[in-house]
Amino acid sequence: MARPITPFALPAADQAALEKFTRTGRRPVRAVRRAQALLALATGIGQQAAGQAVGLSRQAVSKVRRRYEEAGWKAALTEAPRSGGPLHVDDPQRAAVTALACTPAPVGYSRWTLRLLADKAVELALVDTISHETVRQVLKKTNCSPTASSTGAWGR
Repeated sequence: MARPITPFALPAADQAALEKFTRTGRRPVRAVRRAQALLALATGIGQQAAGQAVGLSRQAVSKVRRRYEEAGWKAALTEAPRSGGPLHVDDPQRAAVTALACTPAPVGYSRWTLRLLADKAVELALVDTISHETVRQVLKKTNCSPTASSTGAWGR
C-alpha cells in the first residue's frame, strides 16, 4: 500500500522565481533539477513521481522539500558542504610550493617529483608538513608542471 501524498503548496512568488530559475541563465544542472522537483511537487504528484519526472530519487526530492520548508527555495537549491577536509596549506605556503616547483630540479634529478617537492618544502621550512597529494592539488591549476623537462619558468 502506497503512502498518502502529503500536500505541498508553493506560494505564487516562489513558483514564479523557480520557473524563472529553471528557464533563464546558466545554472548547475543539479540546482535546476531541484527547482524542477519543487515545481513538480506543487502539482500534487508526490515525491516518487516528481523524482522520476526530473531524474532524482524519492529521497533527494524529500530532502529538497524539507530544505525548502525550513529555509526557502534558495537554500533548497544550493549544494550542501561535501565531506573531505580543507587543505591545510594557506595562500603564502601555496605560492612558496608553486615557486619551488618552478625552479630547476635538485642536482642528480632530471625533474621534480611530487614526493621530492613535498620533502624539499618541509626541508626548507616552507610548510610544517605536506603530502605529495597536497602538492599535486596545489600545483593542479598552475602552468608549472614539476614533471616536465622544462619547468615553465620564464626565460628557461
